[in-house]
Order: sequence, then C-alpha cells, then structure tokens
Amino acid sequence: MIRRPPRSTLSSSSAASDVYKRQVGNASIYLDYNATTPLRAEVKAELLDALGEPNNPSSIHSLGRIARRRLEKSRRQIATLINSPPENIIFTSGGTEANNLALKGGQCTDIIVSSVEHEAVLAAAVNAKKISVDKNGIVILSELENVIADINGDCFVSIMWANNETGVIQPIKEIVEIASKYGARVHSDAVQALGKIPINFRESGLSMMSISAHKIGGPTGIGALVIADDVELKPTLVGGGQEKGRRSGTENILGAIGFGKAAEVVAQNPAENKRVQNLRDLFETKLSRCFPKVNILSQNVPRLGNTSAIVMPGVLAETQVMSFDLEGICLSAGAACSSGKVKRSHVVEAMKIGDEPATNTIRVSLGWDSTELEIDFLVNSWLKIYNRANKKI
Repeated sequence: MIRRPPRSTLSSSSAASDVYKRQVGNASIYLDYNATTPLRAEVKAELLDALGEPNNPSSIHSLGRIARRRLEKSRRQIATLINSPPENIIFTSGGTEANNLALKGGQCTDIIVSSVEHEAVLAAAVNAKKISVDKNGIVILSELENVIADINGDCFVSIMWANNETGVIQPIKEIVEIASKYGARVHSDAVQALGKIPINFRESGLSMMSISAHKIGGPTGIGALVIADDVELKPTLVGGGQEKGRRSGTENILGAIGFGKAAEVVAQNPAENKRVQNLRDLFETKLSRCFPKVNILSQNVPRLGNTSAIVMPGVLAETQVMSFDLEGICLSAGAACSSGKVKRSHVVEAMKIGDEPATNTIRVSLGWDSTELEIDFLVNSWLKIYNRANKKI
C-alpha cells in the first residue's frame, strides 16, 4: 500500500528525507509510472459499479444489450481522447497484443522498425529491417527514407511514438510524410505516449496505433489497436467473430469500462501533465546542482514530461534498483525481462553513447500522485547510493 503525506506538508528543504520517513515510515514511493500506474479512484468506482454483472455484449437479451452499451460507451470515451472514429478502435488484451495484431495482421512481408522499439514489436517482427537512431535516440530519417526507397514496393513501418525507457518522442509527422511518398503504411506503438502528450489519430496520417489502459490509470489486461478507415486486418485470434471479426473472444467488459473511464479522466485534466513535467524538471535541476556531472539521457530533445533516464557512474542498474527499493523508492531500469532480472538496455545501446549508459541507467517515471517531497527524498537517496557505492561516505 502506497501512503503519501498531505500536500500541505510538502517541502524542498534538505531535511526532506527525514520528514518523509517520519510521516510515512517505510512505505514505498512509487516512481515507476511507465511500467504501470495505480488504478485511478474514478476508475475503481466505475469498475465496482459494474462488477458482478453478467456482462456479455454478444448476448441479445436485455442484459447483453446493457453490456453492449457499456462497451460502446468505453469505445467513445477512448475515441474522444485520441480523436478517432469509435468504430475503428479494436479492443485487445493490451499493448502487446495490439502490436502483434498490427504487425501480423497487416499482411505485409517487408516490415521496417526502429532499433529502439519495445520488445513487443521486435519479437513480433523478427525479420524486420531496423533503422538506426542518433545519440539522443531519435530515428535517423534519411536512413528510413533510403530503406523504404530500396524496397521499392509495399512495406509497413512501425515506429513508437514515445520511448518507454528514455521518454524520447519520435517525429511521427515526418515519419508518416516520408512513408507516404512511397505508399508505405505506418503503425505506431503509442502505449507510452497515450495520456502524456496530445494525440490526434485522425490527423496523424497513421494507419494503425497501439494503446493500453494501465499506463493511464486504467486496469491491466486491456488495450486497443486503432486503425484507419482503409485498413484491412487479418485476425490473429479467430473464433466467435467479436470486434467485427477483427479480434475474436468475449470482450473484456470490465477492462473496457476501466479503460474508457481512465481516458475520460485524462481528457478532463489537461493540466495534469504540466504539473508532472514541472516536477520532473525540478528533480533534474536539483540532481544536477548536487551532482553537476550527472548524465541525463536525451535531456535536450523532446521527451515525455514525466520521464528521466539517468546514468549513475560506477553502479549497475540492477544494484541501483535494489538500493532504491531498500530506501523505499520503487523505480526501474529501462529494460526488464519476464524473470524480473535487469539486462543491458537495447535502447541505450542503440544510441551508441558508451558501455556504461547501457548498464548503469535507471528510469524515473512520475505520475499524477507524485509530490515535491518525494522528489527531494529521491535526490537525497540518489546521492547516498552513489556515494556509498563509490566509497565517498
């Protein structure tokens, strides 16, 4: 259970860590919102209201029709957040399935991805051509155009909107423009971007886009693939023909209800992201003042306002994550596998900025409940861990 001090007690003093410990004891500070988010209170209330009902939208009786209305309401709520036709939103079990449906259902043999994509994309397109990124993690557009031109035919480009490890935002508009010159279609994994930056699917020029609920305060186990009007998909899951035959299986009504409500809450709170970005900037400023040589990756290019990827000299990421956990802070290394172990970051490796960043980078990702007091505690803990590991204390 994450407990937080009242906002009236927030302080930026050097004694913030002691204040925090007195107020919350050993309770955890959660700074891993890019991994998953707490369930929003509004979402929880909506789910509790629907919990226990026989929710099958394929049933033609009155309760089935109620379930269908709930499902379509959720679709409209998500469509409002991303400016998409509701009927073009296909519910899936999450971002991973949405990516798989896009890459495998698009029926295109020539696939192009960036070298910093999420594993869900890289594993679904193992034979894809990979485009390099620069030292900041931004796709090299000239290389992308050359690869598309060399294919000289129909191809499919998949570039994530924002990176889960560094927060770097890719130039989606320019990517779509290049692909359109050659008749190529573009899919974007927008799982991290959703709710953190404005997304206008209708105007993006994308053919497909993957999103997920649990990154914006919704439940896990529910995502969606958003498609343009002219996209035809071959389903990867067949059966009862749900979701207009594009994704069979009884819909996860509770998940969809939670997703829709989370999208509605995000759409109604546009100032939330600015407050979070101010906190992130404050964290980076304070850390830089205390440790001027700190290496914050991609700091001078467009990033998600909640994300910092920080290299700690001489300390492996896995060691840092465990040390912060002992301090009561939950954060992560950029790359984690299903075993829970930390491995070298393929994202940072692709940036070609040295061996140490690929092994010594942690990710701090803030959210709507993050506070300035937590930022002060984080800075103090970072310095303590660094000094202890480098025998400076």
